Amino acid sequence: MDERLEDFAGLLRQNGLRISPAELVDAFQASLAVGLEDRGLFRSALRATLVKRGSDAPVFDRLFELYFTGTKDLVDGLQGSLLAALGAEKFNELELEQIAQELARLPMSDATRALVEGRTDELARLLRQATLNVDFRGLQSPLQRGFYARRLLQGVGGTKAETELAHFLAAMKERGFDARKLEVVGKQVSHTLQALEEAARRVADREQKARDPDQQGTVSQKNLATLTPAEVEKMRTVVRRLAERLKARLSRRRKQKRRGQLSVRRTLRKNFRYGGVPVKLVFRSKRPERPEIVVLCDVSDSVRNVSRLMLQFVYTLQELYSRVRSFVFVSDIGEVTHLFKKTDISAAVDLATAGKVINLSANSNYGHALKMFHTTYLGTITRRTTVMVIGDGRTNYNPPNAWVLGEIKRKCKRLVWLCPEEQHGWGFGDSEMLLYARHCTRVESVRSVDDLARVAAELMP
Repeated sequence: MDERLEDFAGLLRQNGLRISPAELVDAFQASLAVGLEDRGLFRSALRATLVKRGSDAPVFDRLFELYFTGTKDLVDGLQGSLLAALGAEKFNELELEQIAQELARLPMSDATRALVEGRTDELARLLRQATLNVDFRGLQSPLQRGFYARRLLQGVGGTKAETELAHFLAAMKERGFDARKLEVVGKQVSHTLQALEEAARRVADREQKARDPDQQGTVSQKNLATLTPAEVEKMRTVVRRLAERLKARLSRRRKQKRRGQLSVRRTLRKNFRYGGVPVKLVFRSKRPERPEIVVLCDVSDSVRNVSRLMLQFVYTLQELYSRVRSFVFVSDIGEVTHLFKKTDISAAVDLATAGKVINLSANSNYGHALKMFHTTYLGTITRRTTVMVIGDGRTNYNPPNAWVLGEIKRKCKRLVWLCPEEQHGWGFGDSEMLLYARHCTRVESVRSVDDLARVAAELMP
């Protein structure tokens, strides 16, 4: 508990409270004196020892609620035991007895037993213990929530539970259990494991919010990675309007630049009648250039909202380009250009990020995706191509294969990377952004629609 209190005090300091080491010691002693059973008393003890100014009280209250929220409500996705759930699926008594016998033979960990019996109190205890054992001080960005959720899941015993329940299903199959009924059992097991995974995500989400409670502001200033599904839908309209305004502005700019350089010889010839005075200027005709653009989008959990909005933005601007090709990746990479030719932009974006082309359940592996692109698609890159990579550059500690970016940069017109993470987070943990940035023409942090508007106005032709 001492580490949790120290971490909580660090959050208070980040939000403007002045807390000395002596006051933190007082908080330790006060928490020991009052215990943890009475939540209100524990809160009052911390507030009395850590808050000195009345203006800091609302900040303390908000952070306390975020940081010390109970975990029992986080596992509410479980509805009773596995046998009770199968009973509702109209399994007969003999089939339920066979399942119960096989479960009794299965050597189960604490987490597996709690999942099978539907004991939310025991799962809450395991989740609370895992939370105490995970150091969340490195959780500085919403993009890291997936990583910490997986660490929590491992701490609870989720990986072991998945293996043990897989053995249970295999044993039932060997006993000749009805294949259709076994499929129903498998779906219920998957639902149970998914409930535990969702609980771990909620804990990671709560921990991140405690470290960044100030997520207010106008819609265009909100962090794209923190948008709710409803806000993503609203943001689509904002992004479309932004793209349309930018398209009109860039079209006017191109018209103004359509004239080439002054032709001195033709100007002098045309102005002989005026005694050589250049009354009428003649310019060389300039062949309009419409560049190609290739977009590589990371669509893993951590950046999916960002990728959806940026794909929509790029395709709203596609009239400015001779060709737009889009690829999505998590570990493997796949082309989604054809989706935008068959359906409207919004529907195509949904399909591109819905796992129809690649496996979305895999862990992020930038190195593998880049290597696949190099092997399969590098030949399509020309000197007219602008390559745009959208992603946080977090590789899950896999080989980054940054040399691929060097090969792409050598062949293309320019290589731009849009990262939805702030620059001060690059290079920490599994982030390889500092390495990737060396091979790019330009790297920009894009965390809101305002950032996207600023960068697009500078980067678009």
